[in-house]
Amino acid sequence: MKKLLTSRTVTTLALLTAVVSTSAFGSMIVAKAETPAATAASKDKPAIQAKAVPSPRLLTPTNHTLLMIDHQPQMAFGTSSINIQDLRNNVTGLAKAAKAFNVPTVLTTVASKSFSGPIFPEIQAVFPDQQPIDRTTMDAWEDQRVVDKVNSYGNKKLVISGLWTEVCDLSAALSAIDQGYEVYIVTDTSGGVSKEAHDMAIQRMIQAGVTPITWEQYLLELQRDWARSETYKATTDIAKEHGGAYGLGIIYSQEMFGGKEGH
Repeated sequence: MKKLLTSRTVTTLALLTAVVSTSAFGSMIVAKAETPAATAASKDKPAIQAKAVPSPRLLTPTNHTLLMIDHQPQMAFGTSSINIQDLRNNVTGLAKAAKAFNVPTVLTTVASKSFSGPIFPEIQAVFPDQQPIDRTTMDAWEDQRVVDKVNSYGNKKLVISGLWTEVCDLSAALSAIDQGYEVYIVTDTSGGVSKEAHDMAIQRMIQAGVTPITWEQYLLELQRDWARSETYKATTDIAKEHGGAYGLGIIYSQEMFGGKEGH
């Protein structure tokens, strides 16, 4: 019995010693971290004085031009990276967004009379008075008329959408960015002959400095403040018609309890 008690006592003392040692070591670490030198160093860091202003990297209605390339039947026939019904819906939403915010928009087609057919009727309906610039070049940026039209608006940012992603979009984006433009590519209003072709083209553009966006992101980035009443109705109307579940949510909230974003 005495031997058993002695063994238990030794074991208990050993555990207590380990706990005390660990606690003491932890206290030393805390004490070291809270030394005056460490506190003084943190105080030397300059405080960030942020302001409630938007990033210059954001798109606004007046800082960019939209270039819509080769949204035509023959090009759509060969597109498989996106469902064509979705493509047409998204492209129409993009065009309407640009029109609602008075964004300078350049329409261009390739071989419309001899091979590719006319621009999507939905796009032409948004811009009924604009005749697309018809080209023979796959790279729209190799047609001086297209470049001159883009240059004429004087905007440094250029948003591109078109078919196919890996040919017409890619070549125009790389050409424009190498000449000083800040280029954005609308990924869900563009399409390639395969998902891999589309994805690899987007990756290649990103590596070159192109910024990828989606059409609904584009719409809401231009609005950005629900207090902007002059474009509020147009924005929500476009979302209701082309914005899928988001648009349905707007319809529901307005019909059920007169919901309205903003104040």
